Amino acid sequence: MTLKERDGKHIWHPLTQHKLHPYAMPIVKAKGALLYDENGKEYIDAVSSWYTAMYGHCNDFIIERAHKQMQQLDQIIFSGFTHEPAVELSEKLMAILPDNQAKLMFNDNGSTATEIGIKMALQYHHNTGNQRKTMLAFENGFHGDTLGAMSVSGLSVYNGPFEAFFIDVKRIPLPNGENEAEILQQIEDFHKDSPLAGFIYEPLVQGAAGMKMYKAEHVEGILQKCKELEIITVADEVMTGFGKTGSYFASDFIAIKPDVICLSKALTAGMVPMGITTCTQQIFDAFYDDDIGKGLFHAHTYSGNPIACAVALAGIELLQSEEIQQNIKAIEAWHREFALEIKNHPKVQSIRQQGVIFALDLNIAMERYGDLRYKIFNFCMEEGVFLRPLGETIYILAPYVTTKAQMQKIYAVLRKVLEAF
Repeated sequence: MTLKERDGKHIWHPLTQHKLHPYAMPIVKAKGALLYDENGKEYIDAVSSWYTAMYGHCNDFIIERAHKQMQQLDQIIFSGFTHEPAVELSEKLMAILPDNQAKLMFNDNGSTATEIGIKMALQYHHNTGNQRKTMLAFENGFHGDTLGAMSVSGLSVYNGPFEAFFIDVKRIPLPNGENEAEILQQIEDFHKDSPLAGFIYEPLVQGAAGMKMYKAEHVEGILQKCKELEIITVADEVMTGFGKTGSYFASDFIAIKPDVICLSKALTAGMVPMGITTCTQQIFDAFYDDDIGKGLFHAHTYSGNPIACAVALAGIELLQSEEIQQNIKAIEAWHREFALEIKNHPKVQSIRQQGVIFALDLNIAMERYGDLRYKIFNFCMEEGVFLRPLGETIYILAPYVTTKAQMQKIYAVLRKVLEAF
């Protein structure tokens, strides 16, 4: 029995309708920007395996750090205990996060990082004697698959069966430079009707929505209004964090900094799962009390796992290295050159870029998980490039170690897509 057949017997894959797509592709090896299947065929991982392996797969530097930590301390409960990798990671993270961040809570993935951010916003007001039970979010945002994270997400394809159980959420459109006054009035109206506890947003780029982008200056008025109304601002940097937007964090480009920041994915460089939620001292102080009930009682068994912390520390060191920073600049420049080349192609509806994130919309009507989307996916895989279209949106978010030749192959496959579909 093949690996594909054995997989089909027991495994339930994410975001998969198994009746339509019963088989998964076996990958047996990965190195740098490349994946290898069981027949030895190689594929360029042009999406960094869901934006995680930004320093390349099986990075020797990260493997060495993980191996060293495994021999010292593998796991210890983080309630009442601490260890050097967690403390050092807290110090290294605070050194590169926006200056207003002061405390962090370890968790285990992006959904729970945002779940904790939402709970921080809601319980902050509960602890300070305010009755605020409504969250604010952008339309078409995506913040994860746990119940609170789904509540604030606006993509109904993921949420449908659970909407009756959601917390109360009000939604505003993305700012575009022309609708800010209207959005600010919406926020005022929402707040009068049902006081808003928090505003969760993906800064600059909405990932799952199709890499939709907006400008920093267009969101600053919204964040300022939230500050005025004491609405806790929660930046979901699970996708955007750790260099992808051209700075360490997308929030670096925005003058008004968030109260809470949610991190995961590239945090641990695609090696092991981990999430972190950070906050200001003001947020933390609202939970600091003689009343035990005012504590944030949220825990994960693997919170602060020493191996995950060691991996995250190695990733930060790589991110800050001259080599990776130069690679990021090179990829940004290659994207700009490719955009200029194809921007007037009749099959291209629009192109956008933020840092190493590149996206184009095909001038073709497509369902998010429809047949045409899968045909394009399979076409790219046959050509040796792993791209994962989001409906009519095709995006590139390749590892920072992707070579120029590999990037040129990705662009060549996209040219073929434009001619073939």
